[in-house]
Amino acid sequence: MTEALFTPFHAGAIAMANRIVMAPLTRNRARAEDDSPIDMHVEYYTQRASAGLLITEATQISPEGKGYYATPGIYTPAQVAGWMAVNDSVHAAGGKIVMQLWHVGRISHTSLQPDGQAPVAPSAVAADSKTFDGTGFVATSTPRALRLDEMARIVADYRHAAENAKAAGFDGVELHAANGYLLDQFLRDTSNHRTDAYGGSIENRARLLAEALAALVDVWGPGRVGIRLSPFSSANAVGFDRDTMALFGHVVDILNQYDLAYVHFVEGETGGSRDLAPGMDLDALRTRLKAPYMANNGYDRALALETVASGRADMIAFGKPFIANPDLVARLAADAPLNALDAATMYGGGRKGYTDYPLMDATLAA
Repeated sequence: MTEALFTPFHAGAIAMANRIVMAPLTRNRARAEDDSPIDMHVEYYTQRASAGLLITEATQISPEGKGYYATPGIYTPAQVAGWMAVNDSVHAAGGKIVMQLWHVGRISHTSLQPDGQAPVAPSAVAADSKTFDGTGFVATSTPRALRLDEMARIVADYRHAAENAKAAGFDGVELHAANGYLLDQFLRDTSNHRTDAYGGSIENRARLLAEALAALVDVWGPGRVGIRLSPFSSANAVGFDRDTMALFGHVVDILNQYDLAYVHFVEGETGGSRDLAPGMDLDALRTRLKAPYMANNGYDRALALETVASGRADMIAFGKPFIANPDLVARLAADAPLNALDAATMYGGGRKGYTDYPLMDATLAA
């Protein structure tokens, strides 16, 4: 009998060959001059097209949204053309791919911002975090608070990016609202100290997320928009809201107003422990969702098989295993050994540690 993990699934309007997803993975290999994808990206994503769904590395919606060196954008014609080449190749290989739309907010450095300006955020509160500037990891810069009259521009940037992603031939988009980046910064009272319509109450702090999501759905229609959230993570020093469950319960209610492709949760600390603090309840949020549920964070083969078979998740997103194993789906199906990850080549560089990981030997799959 075929395990449920390997069976076809519809994430909204996106028909997947299996329930294995390649999670968004920042690799810092875009063309440094204009943040466009290059031929190397075409090969990298096509190698992994056997996943039921590929989610691109986080892709900034505007120059202001950039927080790391050589991360790709989706706001210029050259960037759209670069991504179109990726999509054409992935689709020719039978794959499905969505773009993760990203604004980092305060997780940036003045050297990465237009004209060396300060990054923007809900409030002028520095993050005790670091970013990659091309030579190493440096402390993030103190941001300036966005003005009330700038909020419409931020939403317009999300809309423009969604339109460009559609023009580039993606199968959908994922709104990045996780891991301490801009939308997550607005959600939490640790980083949002505003007293206007975008601060204070939970409803106000969730307003920008709601407006950005509505813009994406307006562009893409039903079943083509997903969202990533990290309710139980303090990634990028964002900290925990005073009432996490009430906050993200309200966010789930917003999501339930739309016919989404999926909702993607980081379960626990991003890249860390899956254990939750007292009072945190993943199942309470998961069972409240109407959209298909994508689980992420620390999944191995056994946990993935059991979680999908039990119905606790519809899809499982794998991150680092997909870096080192372009044929991860085949390896999981065969219960074959996995390549080891070369951590030194994760961020920046060329093909080494990017497109040169070996495929499973045919004798292992026999």
